[in-house]
Amino acid sequence: MRLRTAVPLTITLPLGLALLAGCAAPGPTLDQRLSAFINRPEGELVAALGVPTRTYEADGRRFLQFESQSTAMAPPEPYPYYPYGYWGMRRPWMSSPGYIVVRCDMTFATRQGVVESFSFRGEGCG
Repeated sequence: MRLRTAVPLTITLPLGLALLAGCAAPGPTLDQRLSAFINRPEGELVAALGVPTRTYEADGRRFLQFESQSTAMAPPEPYPYYPYGYWGMRRPWMSSPGYIVVRCDMTFATRQGVVESFSFRGEGCG
């Protein structure tokens, strides 16, 4: 005689949904994260992002620029090779990977100490 034990549906269903939900949501984008600073005091912005790299004032507005830099590894490229030469058929030589600096510049516009708008540019802002 075979004894069967069934796992209750109340345990397996929430566990399965939790595993699927963990894979589905990638998280907030940079645009969504920075938009949380709109209509917030300038002090909260500086407390969260640190001291700005540059500031500029014009027309009653103040612009604060923040820079973010990171290093990323670039994939190696094969050296050119000649398939038939002195040694016959050869494989291409792979070079070592290179490193590139990835930047993101974020600029916030404030008026009377309150953040009004922001913009960002750079390949590291994605």
